[in-house]
Amino acid sequence: MDHLYVTGGRQRQKLISKEEEWNLYEKALILRVCSADGTASICVEYQGPPEACPSEGTPSILFKAGMIFENKLYVCTGTEVLVYEIPAFQQIGYVSLPCFNDLHHVAREANGNLLVVSTGLDMVVEMTLAGKVLRLWNVLGGDPWERFSNDIDYRKVATTKPHRSHPNYAFQMGTDIWVTRCEQGDAVCLTEPSRRIPLASVSVHDGHLYKGKLYFTTVDATIIVVDPTTFQTLEVIDLKQIDNPEKALLGWCRGLFIVDEHTIWVGFTRVRNTKFREKVNWIKHAFHDTGKPTHIALYDICAKKCLREIDLERYGLNVLFSILSVA
Repeated sequence: MDHLYVTGGRQRQKLISKEEEWNLYEKALILRVCSADGTASICVEYQGPPEACPSEGTPSILFKAGMIFENKLYVCTGTEVLVYEIPAFQQIGYVSLPCFNDLHHVAREANGNLLVVSTGLDMVVEMTLAGKVLRLWNVLGGDPWERFSNDIDYRKVATTKPHRSHPNYAFQMGTDIWVTRCEQGDAVCLTEPSRRIPLASVSVHDGHLYKGKLYFTTVDATIIVVDPTTFQTLEVIDLKQIDNPEKALLGWCRGLFIVDEHTIWVGFTRVRNTKFREKVNWIKHAFHDTGKPTHIALYDICAKKCLREIDLERYGLNVLFSILSVA
C-alpha cells in the first residue's frame, strides 16, 4: 500500500464571515497521496453541471465519501454519483437522481448494486449502476416519503436542515445493510430494523468491517471498535490524547483506512468558523486554539502513538471525507 486516495474539496478563497457550510467549497478534489514521503498530486478536479446543483445561491462542490472496488473508485458529490477507473481516473459512470440531496457516501454492494446515503432526505437509496432505484429506506423507519415529496427535485434545494437523523455511512455485514446515524449516535440495520449498535453521544461517521471487527469514527476524534456479533464495544480510542501535548483541536474526524489490526490512517478537516460550528457542543467546549490544518494521520492504535501526519492543505484540499486505497 504505497499510495492513498483522499476525497474532499477546495474551499473558496473569498468567504463571508461565518459562511454556511453548503456554500464553502468551490471544487471537488481527489488527491493521490504517497504514504511514504507525504507528497500528493491532484487526480481529479471537478465541478458539477448546473442541472445537478441548487437553483439559488453558490453551491458547495466537493467529493464526499466513497469506496474502491476492483480498480474502480465510486464517489459522490452532494447530488451525484461518479465512477472512475483508476489509476488513470477515466470517468466511466455517472448517476444523478431527484432524491439526491447532501449525499454523504456511496458504496458498492457485493451484488454489484450501489448504496447511496442521501443525508438531506434521511434516506438510503439502493440502485443499479444505471441509476434504477431498487429500494429506499427512511433511516428512522417508516415511509421514505413521510417528510418529503417524491415530486420535488431535491438536487435543486440547497439544504433541508435540520435533519432528524443525518445518516453518514453505509456498510454491509453479510447480506444485511447498515448505516451510521449522526443524531442518534449509532448504526442501524436497514434490512433488520430491530438490530442497532449504540455508539456515542456525539456524531458517528464512518463504519468499517475489518477482519471480524467493526471500526467507527466519531467527529470529535475517537475510534470505537465493536464486536459485530454481540454489538458490544471492545475499545474506545481517544485520538485527542495520543501524541497531542498541546491539546490541539484535531479537526472534524472522518475518513478511515485500516492498514492492519495495529495501524490506521485517520482523516481530519480543519474546523472553520461557520454558523454550524456554534451549534456543536464538542467544539464549543474544546481547546481554545485555531486547530490543525486538514490532514491525515497514521496511528498505531495498540501502542497509542501517532506515527505520521500529512498536511493536505498545501495541495489545495481543505475538507476531507474519505481515505481509500487499492488493496
